[in-house]
Amino acid sequence: MPNSQDRPQSLVRVERIKLRGPGVVILTGPSSCGKGEVANALCHLVSIDPRRHLSMGEILRSTVERSKSDPEFAALLEDKYSLSKNVSIFDCIDTNEELTEKVKRYLPDLERHFGRLPSRFVSEEVSGKPEVSQLDWLEFCTASGLLIPNRWTQDLISAEIERTISGGSENFDNPFILDGYPRTVAAAQHLLAFLRSMNIPILKVLHLSISKAEMSARAGKRGRSDDHAEALKSRFDFYVDNVQPSVDYLKTELGGAAVALIDAHQPAYVDKDGERVFHLRRSIENVVGTTLRALGVPRVIVRDLLERRREEASDG
Repeated sequence: MPNSQDRPQSLVRVERIKLRGPGVVILTGPSSCGKGEVANALCHLVSIDPRRHLSMGEILRSTVERSKSDPEFAALLEDKYSLSKNVSIFDCIDTNEELTEKVKRYLPDLERHFGRLPSRFVSEEVSGKPEVSQLDWLEFCTASGLLIPNRWTQDLISAEIERTISGGSENFDNPFILDGYPRTVAAAQHLLAFLRSMNIPILKVLHLSISKAEMSARAGKRGRSDDHAEALKSRFDFYVDNVQPSVDYLKTELGGAAVALIDAHQPAYVDKDGERVFHLRRSIENVVGTTLRALGVPRVIVRDLLERRREEASDG
């Protein structure tokens, strides 16, 4: 039997591949697991237009900002989605006892977030209840990482998917990435029903996993004001209680082969001046490589793609 060293090395290097479409790749996992970094890498490596990377967090943030700066968009939100700065969260189609108690519980945090209670807020002693608009609550929840009413996320993500695939067969046939959604079983049920109604298959669910300790360590490096211990515990508890069951639901509905568990903590180290130093880029590269393999990319092609990515990063 010939020695492996005697085998000729391939003279061909694969520099670009394309993900089969139509369909969606879902990226899910706890806070700080690197969903955005993996999504950006996939767009680059498997030829997905970055505009087809739909991040639930970005959708919510852009909705908040556009509602403030674009009157036509604000009117659209109000007319089509019943989401308005002029409607109280305590007196709208989403109001229920659970939501009412949740908003009241966060009133001190709302005041801190806005710097003061906005002028449209009136005291509970005067009105019987504080006035917080739907868009106030959306802004606060988006900034704080809190769950918003299911109807809002369902409507906003449906509208964004429809916008992404509109404009002809080319837009429909090309795959896209859905990052950070669904986060609950109810959201997963809605998403599956909506995608089926649009004849959009789920190509793969990529479940990025990190430990609670690693999530806290990564969040600490970001330096965000909302990354304090209590908030981080709440986010991880939410992941365990809601996100993991939503992945289990997708696995049950789609089959085990459709869901891949990705270890998002694959540290890499280099020697520098005699010390072992953490290498962030290579760590991310390790996770991206595992993700590509989960999508069915052969190992030898993964190696070529990552090599090209390193060269382009060096040139940049």
